[in-house]
Amino acid sequence: MTEDGASHIERRGPTEFRDPFVRQELTRASIWMGLALAVVAIIFLAQPLLLIFAGVVFAAILDGGTRLLGRVLPIGRGWRLAIVTVTGFAFVVVVFVYAGLELIAQADALRTVVTIQTNEILAWAAELGLTQERLQVQQFSQQLMGTLGRLTSAVGTAVGALTSLVMVIVIGIFVASEPRIYERGVAWMLPMRSRDSFYRTTDRMGSTMRRLMMGRLIGMAVEGVGTWLLLLAGGVPMALLLGILTGLLAFIPNIGAIVSGVLIILVGFSQGIDTGLWAIFVYLIVQTIDGYLIVPFVARKTVDLAPAMVLGAQLLFGALFGFLGLLLADPIVAMVKTALEQKSREDEAEAAEGFRLIGHS
Repeated sequence: MTEDGASHIERRGPTEFRDPFVRQELTRASIWMGLALAVVAIIFLAQPLLLIFAGVVFAAILDGGTRLLGRVLPIGRGWRLAIVTVTGFAFVVVVFVYAGLELIAQADALRTVVTIQTNEILAWAAELGLTQERLQVQQFSQQLMGTLGRLTSAVGTAVGALTSLVMVIVIGIFVASEPRIYERGVAWMLPMRSRDSFYRTTDRMGSTMRRLMMGRLIGMAVEGVGTWLLLLAGGVPMALLLGILTGLLAFIPNIGAIVSGVLIILVGFSQGIDTGLWAIFVYLIVQTIDGYLIVPFVARKTVDLAPAMVLGAQLLFGALFGFLGLLLADPIVAMVKTALEQKSREDEAEAAEGFRLIGHS
């Protein structure tokens, strides 16, 4: 009652969280604010997140090798992981030490040949009116990098690249040694009702990543060794270096094949028309084997990714995050698609179970 005797009904104020409407609106606002903060965090933390994901990719390679070794060598997982890790690093060291001096000399010669050939192509394009001015290879490369995107500062310098590589290796070894610890750590932050689905999804994503990386390594070996032997047989100079570069660039689908093909053809035509035609033949043969044999086989065993979708993701990630984004675009797209497919399967199974229960009732 008020002073004049009239009754007065108190209503909940806007700060009263027990009001269902206020709670509902507060929940919606929290979700949108959380999404906005997540987007901002991803933008500012893109470089460390990509390095962490690169470490997970490397861990998948080590884990796949460890599991494969376990089929023929029944010893502890730690010993198998150590054997795979040491063998892999020893192979890389032996190859580069054995052929180090030759590769250094070939790298300098390759840079000279590519510069001369590219300058001639740009001059020819200028004479035909395809370019507005007479560009040099340095100017052309700067414009190309400007269109593709920026290099991330984490790998923008030699010291940064080495530091990033060491971090990726360390993260990969730690994750590969005890993957279940990190999986349970992430699951602990999820509600209990979501953990079974999380474990099923991560198991499927892990299997897909291991098979994808195994197929990628097979493709790299086939392209690298095949290019080296065929170029050597055709008398193309710098065959070893071109083979190594082709193998390394094979890790990046679509764009890697284009870059390696340009290098092979430029070096081939620097020695004459016949050598250039042989270089084109080698490139077509190697890419045909990889595209029609290895890639379809890997797709059947992992996740089938449309080439246009992968190329679009590479351009987008390359523009946003530089070379590291370009390098990891394919595994990221594969993991996202695997997670969405697993979610769709679970939703379909849940809907089918609901219909079955309704039918029995």
